[in-house]
Amino acid sequence: MNREVLRLAIPNIISNISVPLLSSVDLILMGHQGENSKALIGAIAIGAAVFNIIYWGFGFLRMGTTGLTAQAYGANNQQQIAKLFFQSGLIALVVGLLIIILQSPIGNFSFWLLDAQNQSGNWARQYFDIRIWAAPAVLLLYVLNGWFFGMQNAKYPTIIVVAINLFNIALNYYFVVIKGMMADGVALGTMISQYLGLALAFGLLLYKYTNYIKKYALLLQSTIAELKHFFSVNSDIFIRTLSLIVTFTFFTKASNTEGDLILSVNSVLLQLLYLMSYAVDGFAYASESLVGKYKGANNVDKLKKSVYYSFYWGMAFAAIFMLLYALFGKTFVSLFAESPDIVEQSQPFINWLILCVMFGAAAFIWDGVYIGATATKAMRNTMLMATFLVYFPAYYLFYPLIGNHALWLAMVLYMLSRTIGLTILSKWHIFGETT
Repeated sequence: MNREVLRLAIPNIISNISVPLLSSVDLILMGHQGENSKALIGAIAIGAAVFNIIYWGFGFLRMGTTGLTAQAYGANNQQQIAKLFFQSGLIALVVGLLIIILQSPIGNFSFWLLDAQNQSGNWARQYFDIRIWAAPAVLLLYVLNGWFFGMQNAKYPTIIVVAINLFNIALNYYFVVIKGMMADGVALGTMISQYLGLALAFGLLLYKYTNYIKKYALLLQSTIAELKHFFSVNSDIFIRTLSLIVTFTFFTKASNTEGDLILSVNSVLLQLLYLMSYAVDGFAYASESLVGKYKGANNVDKLKKSVYYSFYWGMAFAAIFMLLYALFGKTFVSLFAESPDIVEQSQPFINWLILCVMFGAAAFIWDGVYIGATATKAMRNTMLMATFLVYFPAYYLFYPLIGNHALWLAMVLYMLSRTIGLTILSKWHIFGETT
């Protein structure tokens, strides 16, 4: 079991780490633009927050596809595997096209929500107007990667994500450094790389899984009950993810009200938190695949072992990140921004980042376990509780006393409450009656 967890987790870690590294390259490029660097870092942070609003809500296209496909794989139900792929793919394509059609009202609402009316907001709007055209590719990649994970294939998502990020880094460097573009160059590079990645993903799909593609007609035979189950699972994940969007969007919005300096500081530190989360998520993704497979096969003993080893390795990785940030936090920040103000202003908040790593890692792994077991209602309810009964009350209670520290305190308590809630509920929803 230990080997099986690592077989799935290590490729996921490699691919996941490449995502924040890509964002890091974007911030580094913008952070070395002289007097415009603070506003440009803020622009990328605001632009990323806008796309979090748009895309994170559809994270169920990956997570729900993984959990349900893994269970069908464990039960050796090939027809269900094919149905799930085409159901998810059709939804992704339709939603992606709708996002492009409705891009103007979506953009207006998102920038109003973030109160992005300053110079950072102006550059962020340029970023948005270009990158939004990648919506169909992004959502279809969610489905393809989720389906591959469900099929216990972590190799293909790794190839796809790493390739996308290499394309992106090269294109961003070309547009920003060589062509002299700024936030618009980063957006253009990102948009093009998503479609290149989608082409690669379909190539890999056709190479190995042609027999499933031939089952396309099965989509037309899907029953109402099957579709109801599909949307039931994914609606819970959607609500859970919407709460996550609210939390991190508010974090950026509250940072923006503090001015460009605090916005830049919080954006850089949040990037370091993402770096850890994407690494630990390698084990969350492994648990999605394995828990789903063993639930589908009704093998309780191996299900428990997969959860144990996912936590064992995931928390070990989190501990490494905590140590690195404790010892070299200032160095990490300086890699993102050359401004001495940003580097110095970030130092009082490093300890909050370390606490977020400590309490957040377990929550990320539990999410993977719950998704694999399709115990999505419990995960949804825990997220709602953490967001609206912990995160927001903590921020508004302590902000008048400690300012920006209250934003980080609220984030720490949010992570902690998720971990505690999911741990308590696992007795019934993971290891009890649902298994």
